Amino acid sequence: MDEQVRPVETFNPWTVVNLVFNHLAESGLHPVLGETGDPAVPAAALLRAFGIEPGRNDESVTSASVQDTLAELRTRMLGDPEER
Repeated sequence: MDEQVRPVETFNPWTVVNLVFNHLAESGLHPVLGETGDPAVPAAALLRAFGIEPGRNDESVTSASVQDTLAELRTRMLGDPEER
């Protein structure tokens, strides 16, 4: 058999969560994280539906860049914590 072996592609599900969260917020919606479960689980399922294996890259949820983005989103959605 002459089957082509496709390399396994991976992508961080938290990057998908971040992308969707930003898109929803920019559309005027008010998404929340964590109140209805771990958003990485459905994000991973979406990646698998597209034939991409969920995996970590340098943008894990604990990375400084992700934490900065989440802090910016919290400020945008909830206001400056110093003013609360």
